[in-house]
Amino acid sequence: MAAMTATAAPARPTDLVSSQAATAFARHRTPLLLGAAVVLLVLGSVLVGRGAWPGDLTVDLTGPLGSVSDWIIDNRDTHPLFLYFFGHISNGVVLSVRAVYLVLLAAGWAGVTAAVGLIAWRVAGVRLALSGVAAFLLCGLLGMWVPTMQTLALMVVAVLVSVVLGALLGLAAGLSDRVFRLLRPVLDTMQVMPAFAYLLPVVLVFGIGVPAAVLATVVYAAPPMARLTALGLRGADAGVMEAAASLGATGRQRLLTARLPLARRELLLGLNQTIMMALSMAVIASVIGAGGLGDRVYQALASVDVGAALAAGVPIVLLAVVLDRVTGAAGNGLDTPRAGSARLGWAVAAAGTVIVAVVARLVSGTTWPDGRTVAVAEPVNRAVGWMTDHLYSGVPVVGGTADWAAHFTTWILDPVRDGLQWLPWWAVLLLIAVLAMLIGTWRTTVTAVLAMAAIGVLGVWDPALDTLSQVLAGVAVTLVAGFAVGIAASRSERVERLLRPVLDVFQTMPQFVYLIPVVALFGVGRAPAVAAAVIYALPAVVRITTQGLNGVDPVTMESSRSLGATGVQQLLKVQLPLARPALLLAVNQGVVLVLAVVVIGGLVGGGSLGYAAVFGLAQGDLATGLVAGAAIVLLGLMLDRVTQPTARHFGKGA
Repeated sequence: MAAMTATAAPARPTDLVSSQAATAFARHRTPLLLGAAVVLLVLGSVLVGRGAWPGDLTVDLTGPLGSVSDWIIDNRDTHPLFLYFFGHISNGVVLSVRAVYLVLLAAGWAGVTAAVGLIAWRVAGVRLALSGVAAFLLCGLLGMWVPTMQTLALMVVAVLVSVVLGALLGLAAGLSDRVFRLLRPVLDTMQVMPAFAYLLPVVLVFGIGVPAAVLATVVYAAPPMARLTALGLRGADAGVMEAAASLGATGRQRLLTARLPLARRELLLGLNQTIMMALSMAVIASVIGAGGLGDRVYQALASVDVGAALAAGVPIVLLAVVLDRVTGAAGNGLDTPRAGSARLGWAVAAAGTVIVAVVARLVSGTTWPDGRTVAVAEPVNRAVGWMTDHLYSGVPVVGGTADWAAHFTTWILDPVRDGLQWLPWWAVLLLIAVLAMLIGTWRTTVTAVLAMAAIGVLGVWDPALDTLSQVLAGVAVTLVAGFAVGIAASRSERVERLLRPVLDVFQTMPQFVYLIPVVALFGVGRAPAVAAAVIYALPAVVRITTQGLNGVDPVTMESSRSLGATGVQQLLKVQLPLARPALLLAVNQGVVLVLAVVVIGGLVGGGSLGYAAVFGLAQGDLATGLVAGAAIVLLGLMLDRVTQPTARHFGKGA
């Protein structure tokens, strides 16, 4: 009876007051935070004043980083650390890439093309096999067979190492909660880092060349494999695992016979993502000596030779599409039974490859015939010249593409940049804190503010704000266009069907490729860099928005329709509020993807941090490059934390 009395005891007045206060704060969270921000801005203006990041709070790392760089360069051939550790890694990478490249050359163009077709046939069917053969033949017709094989050789080595490393990390994280908790923030941070940021540390240790390119690709491409492996292992059916344990299976037996087979789909998805990210990074790594197709694009963009850039860019796109389709089909076909013996099918594929390679070697040799190429650079450059003369400026009523770029720079990019740089440094930190608190938690707020403050400490405050202005402008355009197209696709099955193949192709294209069409249309500068970023980020925003709106409960939609709501009312009052988690995720992904290409836009006149990173790599000024790279990482971390939705937002959208 005493226990019942104790259970039914009324809550204390202090508990009721605390609960009511917490509820009131949660209800009025946004106005309270905005009001506090206004008060702090006024007080800060009086007590702190205005101005850029103070020089007293800046740490000059040029000297120390320069000394470290000089020491590494001076001791790279003599110090035991390089001779017996990094040297062996470098030699192993070079030998592996060279061995794969020699195998591809020995197989010849016919053997490689036959291998691609037969592998695609075994994995994905006849249709994709024909597409793969056509794609590789087109690479040869464009005169890019040797660069394609160079890129493919680098990718094979990088993907193999990335898969092994990612699978081991994912295995550890999938079987151990402690390892999972340790790895999760590291993988989260690596996921938001722009690809350019990975180049500088490896160049510092390994110098310019293939080893640095391969290792940068491995570091960039391994996290998806680790994350998806851990996800697959941790998501294994508890009933199956309990049944295996009840039958006396050991931990190793449960892993090999239950966990891994149940995680096959996630493992193949991890392989797909690793391959696509490796291709993207292998192309970008051309700036540090990777060679291949990326180097052709890089050299062409440096001389604004759009025709040559397009001739190398098309094989990159074809390679990306073929690899994505084949690995994606392998994952989708796990549950589809195939007639005949799998071993016999692969034996036939291997025998067919060898026969085609030998016959072609005897008939026409291993290299692609010189007379069977199509020169596209000159016609494309003539077309670009015609566009320069007729479409860049002076077009009646609408103006020209150069006029659009100039207006976008003058009316949007310059005001946003000047406004950010005019704000006091503490006001920028305060705004970041308010935005992070509105969307995230106090932990994400502290992380975002510290990341932005660290940029000021590094002495690159103004260049970082310039890059931030380009990101904000690009994100605004991306979200307006992406939400509009996503809403249209969610309300029309025909529009969604038309968009699906376009979005699929755009999402598989490496970042580097997007610079080619914008340079052809807009020339060089900050506006073309932002345009490339918008095109790159738009497919993800459209797809997430469409899926979020289509995922709204049909019962809720039917209820609103029965109450007489119009289509517009359903969209504004039902779909958009319930799809809020997906829309916030679209904002987050748009920000991260726009930043990734804005940084690469330093190659085409984007300026700011991207240009500093490119300059440091090109001139061997690793101090400048490393500081810019660190600032890029910090900026990406800040933007991700500010726009990353938390569990309470997903609860609101449920």
